[in-house]
Amino acid sequence: MSPGRDGPVLVLSGEADFTSLAVLNDALAAAMPGGARHLTVDVCGLRFADTASVRALLLAALTLKDQGGFLVLLGPQPALRQVLTLLGADQAITIRAGARAVPGGT
Repeated sequence: MSPGRDGPVLVLSGEADFTSLAVLNDALAAAMPGGARHLTVDVCGLRFADTASVRALLLAALTLKDQGGFLVLLGPQPALRQVLTLLGADQAITIRAGARAVPGGT
């Protein structure tokens, strides 16, 4: 995790599935300490995400929304973008195409 222009940036890579769900939940919780309002999750390097992982991201987005903030997914692969759309998660999560996040900017 690194600081970004709009708050912390969490970088995910590899595969996010049920076996890594606890790690993802812990990372999201650490990135949103009490009252955090903005979080960018860089998923450029994420090759696969199952529905449990998408649910974790969606719950984080809803938590941030309740606090007046937002969650941004940066650079999802086409398959992940399609899953987000099919599940309606794109209604709560801001999706941005782009290159990897760099410290100090998203």
